[in-house]
Amino acid sequence: MMRLALMLSASIAVVSIAMNARAETPDEWVALGARVHGGFGSFIPVGIRIGLDALQRLSAKPREVSVVYYDGDKAPCACIADGVAIATVASVGQRTLQIAPEKASVGAMAVIIVRHKPTGEAIKYTVADSWLPKLAEWNRTLDPRGRYEAVMKAEGLFDLTSMK
Repeated sequence: MMRLALMLSASIAVVSIAMNARAETPDEWVALGARVHGGFGSFIPVGIRIGLDALQRLSAKPREVSVVYYDGDKAPCACIADGVAIATVASVGQRTLQIAPEKASVGAMAVIIVRHKPTGEAIKYTVADSWLPKLAEWNRTLDPRGRYEAVMKAEGLFDLTSMK
């Protein structure tokens, strides 16, 4: 019985730590992104930026949103989805992050729909294919912190549309 109580206490502690794993500084975002994704290329901060923007615009807290990610034909990977996941705490396991089987519209590297679960309000983010060369350049020429900074300052990185 004591062993079961200790295991339960340890499990609760691990879940609590995981749920509170948040980043606040650029270096913390880089470290978290690298740990979750296995590296920190320029696509990860694109997702972080979208996730943080969505939380602010929807007046949502982490875990209060669901995300649907559509990959474009030209996108090298769905790395942006990992960035959105760490910013919003949406996850496949919680069924709050879905990688859609359908492709993003032509000309889009990625389309991300973030929906506030309590209100149903949603925002659609579209990252154009035209960003691929710049993101690839940043991967070649900048270190992880530089990639984060470049993405966070990039103007016109995405288009957004409010949805109901």
